[in-house]
Amino acid sequence: MAAKTDGTEGVDGAGGPAAADAEASERAALGYEQARDELIDVVRRLEAGGTTLEESLALWERGEELAKVCRHWLEGARARLDAALAAGDGEPPAGE
Repeated sequence: MAAKTDGTEGVDGAGGPAAADAEASERAALGYEQARDELIDVVRRLEAGGTTLEESLALWERGEELAKVCRHWLEGARARLDAALAAGDGEPPAGE
């Protein structure tokens, strides 16, 4: 197998346990707003152009990671809302 020269040495391309651990720690470290703001910046930089192919690929990969973090936070928020709504079934809404 040829040696990698694209800066991904040691990266588990199969998304194995090491990748899952890294994603979990990143989700814990980044709040939704921080991940969203960084994702917006990544998109702006990609849209502006002027980066090398390698830089563009790195930005795209970072954007994918940030999108996963945001998705995780939004799914958690949805679950909390669903649980709150389910717990509130049968009770009149507040203020009535």
